[in-house]
Amino acid sequence: MGRPKDYGETADVARTPLPVSAQAGAMNHAIIRVARLHRMLAAQLLRRVGLHPAQELVMMQLWDHGPQRQVDLVRMLGSDAATMTRTIQRLEHAGFVRRKPSPTDKRATIIEATPASQAVHRQIDGIWAELETATTAGLTPDQQAEALKVLQQIEDSLARAVSG
Repeated sequence: MGRPKDYGETADVARTPLPVSAQAGAMNHAIIRVARLHRMLAAQLLRRVGLHPAQELVMMQLWDHGPQRQVDLVRMLGSDAATMTRTIQRLEHAGFVRRKPSPTDKRATIIEATPASQAVHRQIDGIWAELETATTAGLTPDQQAEALKVLQQIEDSLARAVSG
């Protein structure tokens, strides 16, 4: 499957040379560039269904695990309360989620996917598959497995640094 034409000029951004002042942190610079390009592409693809990056993660969590407390979504997705509140408000405005008070905890809000959100469920699955294809284009299955292993090691290292 080839690269769709609507990806824009992100390839030019990827070729930005490493600034001399960043050479001591070449890995940091590479991670930031890759993350930025990945988010740009995700935004372009998600725009098709009226979502912004990370909103699909909330929807996936709700589709997979059913209604949840907003505080649990914050914890599961590594977000902060203010960002999650804005995300939920936008998804609610789009008709994809509804909020209701928790029947057992007056302080908690339960977030649930609406039936209307099911219409974009399959589309988001396709968008994620397309994003995966674009992300791994040119990599062999062995290289993809190795990249996942290295990314997991990087994530573990960063998690330890944040915790400790």
